[in-house]
Amino acid sequence: MDLSGNISPALLLTTLAGLSTGIGGAIAYFIKKPKMVYLSLSLGFSAGVMIYISFMELMPKALAAIGEIWSIIAFFIGIIVIGLIDMSIPEVKNPHHLKVSSDSWGTQVDKPIMRVGLFTALIIAIHNFPEGLATFGAALTNMKLGIVIALAIAIHNIPEGISVSVPIFYATKDKNKAFIYAFLSGLGEPIGAVIGILFLLPFLTTEVLSSLLAFAAGIMVYISIDELLPMAHRYGHSHTAIIGIVLGMITMAIGLILL
Repeated sequence: MDLSGNISPALLLTTLAGLSTGIGGAIAYFIKKPKMVYLSLSLGFSAGVMIYISFMELMPKALAAIGEIWSIIAFFIGIIVIGLIDMSIPEVKNPHHLKVSSDSWGTQVDKPIMRVGLFTALIIAIHNFPEGLATFGAALTNMKLGIVIALAIAIHNIPEGISVSVPIFYATKDKNKAFIYAFLSGLGEPIGAVIGILFLLPFLTTEVLSSLLAFAAGIMVYISIDELLPMAHRYGHSHTAIIGIVLGMITMAIGLILL
């Protein structure tokens, strides 16, 4: 069956789904008076989104496709890889070892928060890569299925954009920069689709894609537990962080149920 005619619309669909992170990124434009409690809430929200996606969406798909053993292996490889990256950062530059004022709003860039925002953007881009492959592959063979998957991904990319833009906004006080980084974090999806077109299309299998999803789940769980949650507690109250986590999970749960 010739699928060449579906390549352009499938690529467009994947790009729109990925760049919906920009919708969430625009939230920075509506923050009038910054308060650290908002940062704590948004970091908890981000962790809730990532943890819920990992265990309720990505891992179930991997388990169904490649089984428990290979899913677990891919999951822990993701944790190990991101852990090694984190441990390779000198302590003086690692936010885990810095003491930061929680209520100041000066003119200097808050490097710990900035690092969380950039690291979150990187993780989301990595996590969007296999999603881009999934959306593109589905749309290539069945456009209706591709549209449904793209819509689901677009919905959960919106809170992901929030999780990138708010920390960067708090770190730099620059709303345009916060929006741009959030918008760019969605590029992982069209990049995944382009790579699928150029290199992986003849070899792309359910097993390969599912392994990437489990790998991304491991990365997101690590960044949530090791970076986002400690930072959320540092910049606010414990209950605020918990509320953010629950709201993030509820948001993703509703989105997945509706679709």
